[in-house]
Amino acid sequence: MPRPKFISFTRGGTPGYGVLAENRVVDLSARHASQWPTLREAIEDGALLSLAEEAASLQPDFPVEEVRFEIPIPAPEKLICVGVNFPDRNEEYKDGQAAPSNPSLFIRFPRSFTGHDRPLIRPPESPQFDYEGEIVIVIGKRGRRIPEAEALNHIAALTLCNEGTIRDWVRHAKFNVTQGKNFDRSGSIGPWLIPYTDESQLADIRLETRVNGEVRQSDRTGRMIFSFRKIINYVSTFTTLVPGDVIVTGTPTGAGARFDPPIWLKPGDVVEVEAEGIGILRNTIADEA
Repeated sequence: MPRPKFISFTRGGTPGYGVLAENRVVDLSARHASQWPTLREAIEDGALLSLAEEAASLQPDFPVEEVRFEIPIPAPEKLICVGVNFPDRNEEYKDGQAAPSNPSLFIRFPRSFTGHDRPLIRPPESPQFDYEGEIVIVIGKRGRRIPEAEALNHIAALTLCNEGTIRDWVRHAKFNVTQGKNFDRSGSIGPWLIPYTDESQLADIRLETRVNGEVRQSDRTGRMIFSFRKIINYVSTFTTLVPGDVIVTGTPTGAGARFDPPIWLKPGDVVEVEAEGIGILRNTIADEA
Protein backbone atom coordinates (compact mmCIF):
# COMPACT_ATOMS: atom_id res chain seq x y z
CA MET A 1 0.00 0.00 0.00
CA PRO A 2 1.49 3.39 -0.97
CA ARG A 3 2.35 5.72 1.87
CA PRO A 4 0.13 8.81 2.20
CA LYS A 5 1.51 12.10 0.88
CA PHE A 6 0.52 15.09 2.99
CA ILE A 7 0.85 18.45 1.26
CA SER A 8 0.48 22.07 2.32
CA PHE A 9 -0.81 24.34 -0.40
CA THR A 10 -2.39 27.60 -1.43
CA ARG A 11 -5.52 27.45 -3.59
CA GLY A 12 -7.24 30.58 -4.78
CA GLY A 13 -5.23 32.60 -2.28
CA THR A 14 -6.33 30.42 0.66
CA PRO A 15 -3.83 28.21 2.51
CA GLY A 16 -4.71 24.59 3.19
CA TYR A 17 -3.45 21.05 3.57
CA GLY A 18 -4.49 17.61 2.48
CA VAL A 19 -3.44 14.29 1.01
CA LEU A 20 -2.39 13.84 -2.60
CA ALA A 21 -4.21 10.93 -4.26
CA GLU A 22 -2.83 10.33 -7.72
CA ASN A 23 -3.18 13.79 -9.29
CA ARG A 24 -5.98 15.02 -7.06
CA VAL A 25 -6.16 16.44 -3.55
CA VAL A 26 -8.25 15.37 -0.58
CA ASP A 27 -8.73 18.69 1.21
CA LEU A 28 -8.37 17.92 4.92
CA SER A 29 -8.09 21.56 5.94
CA ALA A 30 -11.66 22.14 4.73
CA ARG A 31 -12.75 19.49 7.22
CA HIS A 32 -10.37 20.08 10.16
CA ALA A 33 -8.96 23.63 10.05
CA SER A 34 -10.75 24.63 13.24
CA GLN A 35 -8.99 21.84 15.15
CA TRP A 36 -5.71 21.76 13.23
CA PRO A 37 -5.07 25.01 11.32
CA THR A 38 -1.94 23.52 9.68
CA LEU A 39 -0.13 20.20 9.52
CA ARG A 40 2.04 21.35 12.42
CA GLU A 41 -0.91 21.20 14.83
CA ALA A 42 -2.02 17.85 13.41
CA ILE A 43 1.48 16.50 14.01
CA GLU A 44 1.47 17.87 17.55
CA ASP A 45 -1.71 15.90 18.25
CA GLY A 46 -0.30 12.75 16.64
CA ALA A 47 -3.08 12.82 14.07
CA LEU A 48 -1.24 12.10 10.80
CA LEU A 49 -2.05 8.40 10.60
CA SER A 50 -5.71 8.86 11.51
CA LEU A 51 -5.98 11.65 8.93
CA ALA A 52 -4.40 9.34 6.36
CA GLU A 53 -7.04 6.68 7.10
CA GLU A 54 -9.78 9.27 6.77
CA ALA A 55 -8.39 10.59 3.48
CA ALA A 56 -8.29 7.07 2.05
CA SER A 57 -12.06 6.83 2.53
CA LEU A 58 -12.85 10.16 0.87
CA GLN A 59 -13.21 11.23 -2.74
CA PRO A 60 -10.61 13.84 -3.81
CA ASP A 61 -11.86 17.40 -3.93
CA PHE A 62 -9.90 19.02 -6.79
CA PRO A 63 -6.98 18.43 -9.17
CA VAL A 64 -3.46 19.14 -7.95
CA GLU A 65 -3.04 21.61 -10.82
CA GLU A 66 -5.25 24.03 -8.88
CA VAL A 67 -2.83 24.33 -5.96
CA ARG A 68 0.54 25.98 -5.34
CA PHE A 69 2.79 23.80 -3.19
CA GLU A 70 4.03 25.37 0.05
CA ILE A 71 6.64 24.06 2.46
CA PRO A 72 4.87 21.25 4.37
CA ILE A 73 5.29 22.84 7.84
CA PRO A 74 4.41 26.51 7.30
CA ALA A 75 5.70 27.90 10.60
CA PRO A 76 8.16 25.56 12.32
CA GLU A 77 9.60 26.78 15.60
CA LYS A 78 13.05 25.61 14.47
CA LEU A 79 14.73 24.82 11.15
CA ILE A 80 18.08 23.20 11.99
CA CYS A 81 20.51 22.08 9.29
CA VAL A 82 23.40 19.62 9.56
CA GLY A 83 26.59 20.33 7.61
CA VAL A 84 29.27 17.86 6.43
CA ASN A 85 27.44 14.60 7.13
CA PHE A 86 28.81 12.28 4.43
CA PRO A 87 32.41 10.99 4.34
CA ASP A 88 33.16 12.37 0.88
CA ARG A 89 31.87 15.78 1.92
CA ASN A 90 34.38 15.85 4.78
CA GLU A 91 37.19 14.96 2.37
CA GLU A 92 36.17 17.84 0.08
CA TYR A 93 37.60 20.31 2.59
CA LYS A 94 41.12 18.88 2.09
CA ASP A 95 42.16 20.03 5.57
CA GLY A 96 43.59 16.69 6.65
CA GLN A 97 41.13 16.46 9.50
CA ALA A 98 39.14 13.36 10.36
CA ALA A 99 35.38 13.54 10.50
CA PRO A 100 34.33 15.64 13.52
CA SER A 101 32.98 13.95 16.63
CA ASN A 102 29.87 16.16 16.69
CA PRO A 103 27.62 17.52 13.91
CA SER A 104 28.12 20.99 12.47
CA LEU A 105 24.82 22.87 12.74
CA PHE A 106 23.28 26.09 11.47
CA ILE A 107 19.85 27.68 11.39
CA ARG A 108 17.66 28.65 8.45
CA PHE A 109 14.54 30.77 8.47
CA PRO A 110 11.22 29.61 6.95
CA ARG A 111 11.28 32.55 4.52
CA SER A 112 14.44 31.14 2.94
CA PHE A 113 12.43 28.18 1.58
CA THR A 114 9.75 27.73 -1.03
CA GLY A 115 7.64 24.76 -2.11
CA HIS A 116 7.82 22.04 -4.73
CA ASP A 117 7.52 23.05 -8.40
CA ARG A 118 8.22 26.69 -7.59
CA PRO A 119 11.34 28.59 -8.66
CA LEU A 120 14.36 28.94 -6.43
CA ILE A 121 15.43 32.56 -6.52
CA ARG A 122 18.96 33.61 -7.45
CA PRO A 123 19.65 36.99 -5.83
CA PRO A 124 21.40 39.85 -7.65
CA GLU A 125 24.17 39.96 -5.03
CA SER A 126 25.97 36.86 -6.35
CA PRO A 127 25.96 34.35 -9.24
CA GLN A 128 27.35 31.62 -6.96
CA PHE A 129 24.03 29.84 -6.46
CA ASP A 130 24.40 26.18 -5.52
CA TYR A 131 22.25 23.14 -4.70
CA GLU A 132 22.36 20.63 -1.82
CA GLY A 133 19.94 17.71 -1.83
CA GLU A 134 19.03 16.45 1.64
CA ILE A 135 16.58 14.32 3.62
CA VAL A 136 14.45 16.10 6.20
CA ILE A 137 13.05 14.69 9.42
CA VAL A 138 10.07 16.40 11.04
CA ILE A 139 9.77 16.07 14.79
CA GLY A 140 6.49 14.74 16.13
CA LYS A 141 7.13 14.29 19.84
CA ARG A 142 8.54 16.82 22.26
CA GLY A 143 11.82 15.92 23.92
CA ARG A 144 14.99 17.12 25.61
CA ARG A 145 18.21 15.07 25.96
CA ILE A 146 16.62 12.28 23.96
CA PRO A 147 18.60 8.99 24.16
CA GLU A 148 19.72 7.61 20.80
CA ALA A 149 17.78 4.41 21.50
CA GLU A 150 14.54 6.41 21.65
CA ALA A 151 15.34 9.07 19.05
CA LEU A 152 13.45 7.66 16.07
CA ASN A 153 10.27 7.53 18.15
CA HIS A 154 10.32 11.34 18.02
CA ILE A 155 10.03 11.50 14.21
CA ALA A 156 6.60 12.23 12.73
CA ALA A 157 7.39 12.44 9.04
CA LEU A 158 10.00 12.65 6.29
CA THR A 159 10.42 15.01 3.39
CA LEU A 160 13.16 16.45 1.15
CA CYS A 161 15.13 19.67 0.92
CA ASN A 162 17.16 21.49 -1.69
CA GLU A 163 19.29 23.50 0.71
CA GLY A 164 20.17 26.22 -1.81
CA THR A 165 23.29 28.18 -0.91
CA ILE A 166 24.93 31.41 -2.03
CA ARG A 167 28.50 30.17 -1.77
CA ASP A 168 30.53 33.37 -1.47
CA TRP A 169 28.08 34.64 1.17
CA VAL A 170 28.91 31.72 3.48
CA ARG A 171 32.44 33.19 3.61
CA HIS A 172 31.54 36.77 4.56
CA ALA A 173 32.61 36.25 8.15
CA LYS A 174 35.07 34.05 9.99
CA PHE A 175 32.87 31.53 11.75
CA ASN A 176 29.33 31.51 10.36
CA VAL A 177 27.38 30.55 7.25
CA THR A 178 24.07 32.19 8.14
CA GLN A 179 24.10 34.84 5.42
CA GLY A 180 24.66 32.47 2.49
CA LYS A 181 22.05 30.04 3.76
CA ASN A 182 19.13 32.42 4.24
CA PHE A 183 18.45 34.42 1.09
CA ASP A 184 14.68 34.55 0.54
CA ARG A 185 13.32 31.55 -1.40
CA SER A 186 16.80 30.22 -2.15
CA GLY A 187 15.92 26.70 -0.96
CA SER A 188 12.94 24.38 -1.06
CA ILE A 189 11.26 21.77 1.13
CA GLY A 190 8.75 19.19 -0.02
CA PRO A 191 6.98 18.08 -2.04
CA TRP A 192 5.06 16.36 0.76
CA LEU A 193 5.33 14.72 4.16
CA ILE A 194 5.53 10.93 4.33
CA PRO A 195 4.50 9.70 7.80
CA TYR A 196 7.33 7.90 9.57
CA THR A 197 6.41 4.42 10.76
CA ASP A 198 9.58 2.32 10.96
CA GLU A 199 13.37 2.50 10.68
CA SER A 200 13.46 0.86 7.24
CA GLN A 201 12.31 4.18 5.80
CA LEU A 202 15.69 5.69 6.75
CA ALA A 203 18.10 2.79 7.19
CA ASP A 204 20.00 2.79 3.87
CA ILE A 205 18.13 4.68 1.19
CA ARG A 206 19.59 6.39 -1.85
CA LEU A 207 19.60 10.19 -1.98
CA GLU A 208 20.22 11.74 -5.40
CA THR A 209 20.34 15.26 -6.84
CA ARG A 210 20.05 15.95 -10.57
CA VAL A 211 20.53 19.19 -12.48
CA ASN A 212 18.88 19.24 -15.90
CA GLY A 213 18.72 15.43 -15.72
CA GLU A 214 22.43 14.99 -14.93
CA VAL A 215 23.21 13.19 -11.66
CA ARG A 216 25.38 15.48 -9.51
CA GLN A 217 24.96 13.96 -6.03
CA SER A 218 24.32 10.34 -5.08
CA ASP A 219 24.87 8.51 -1.81
CA ARG A 220 23.12 6.35 0.76
CA THR A 221 21.93 7.24 4.25
CA GLY A 222 23.75 4.22 5.64
CA ARG A 223 27.01 6.12 4.99
CA MET A 224 26.08 9.22 6.95
CA ILE A 225 28.69 10.25 9.52
CA PHE A 226 25.98 11.16 12.02
CA SER A 227 22.95 8.90 12.04
CA PHE A 228 19.42 10.21 12.37
CA ARG A 229 19.47 8.88 15.93
CA LYS A 230 22.66 10.76 16.75
CA ILE A 231 21.40 14.02 15.22
CA ILE A 232 18.22 13.98 17.30
CA ASN A 233 20.15 13.04 20.43
CA TYR A 234 22.74 15.76 19.92
CA VAL A 235 20.39 18.59 18.97
CA SER A 236 18.02 17.81 21.84
CA THR A 237 20.91 18.14 24.29
CA PHE A 238 20.92 21.94 23.99
CA THR A 239 17.38 22.71 22.81
CA THR A 240 13.97 21.18 23.40
CA LEU A 241 12.68 19.64 20.19
CA VAL A 242 8.97 20.21 19.66
CA PRO A 243 6.42 18.90 17.14
CA GLY A 244 6.87 20.49 13.74
CA ASP A 245 10.57 21.20 14.16
CA VAL A 246 12.46 20.56 10.92
CA ILE A 247 15.94 18.99 10.81
CA VAL A 248 17.77 18.98 7.47
CA THR A 249 20.25 16.14 7.77
CA GLY A 250 23.16 16.78 5.37
CA THR A 251 24.09 16.55 1.70
CA PRO A 252 26.38 14.19 -0.26
CA THR A 253 29.42 15.29 -2.24
CA GLY A 254 28.89 16.77 -5.70
CA ALA A 255 27.63 20.33 -5.18
CA GLY A 256 28.41 22.77 -7.97
CA ALA A 257 31.12 24.51 -5.93
CA ARG A 258 33.25 21.34 -6.04
CA PHE A 259 33.61 21.24 -9.83
CA ASP A 260 36.66 22.78 -11.50
CA PRO A 261 35.62 25.31 -12.55
CA PRO A 262 32.50 25.56 -10.34
CA ILE A 263 29.14 25.04 -12.02
CA TRP A 264 26.61 27.48 -10.59
CA LEU A 265 22.86 27.29 -11.02
CA LYS A 266 21.40 29.67 -13.59
CA PRO A 267 17.89 30.71 -14.63
CA GLY A 268 16.08 27.92 -16.45
CA ASP A 269 17.93 25.08 -14.72
CA VAL A 270 15.82 22.30 -13.23
CA VAL A 271 16.99 20.70 -9.99
CA GLU A 272 15.52 17.43 -8.70
CA VAL A 273 16.19 15.88 -5.31
CA GLU A 274 15.04 12.27 -4.99
CA ALA A 275 15.06 9.75 -2.15
CA GLU A 276 13.71 6.22 -2.16
CA GLY A 277 10.35 5.97 -0.47
CA ILE A 278 9.95 9.74 -0.14
CA GLY A 279 9.65 11.18 -3.64
CA ILE A 280 11.08 13.85 -5.92
CA LEU A 281 11.39 17.54 -5.02
CA ARG A 282 11.63 19.60 -8.22
CA ASN A 283 12.40 23.29 -8.70
CA THR A 284 13.44 25.58 -11.51
CA ILE A 285 15.86 28.48 -11.07
CA ALA A 286 14.88 32.11 -11.64
CA ASP A 287 16.51 35.48 -11.05
CA GLU A 288 15.01 37.74 -8.42
CA ALA A 289 12.61 40.15 -10.05
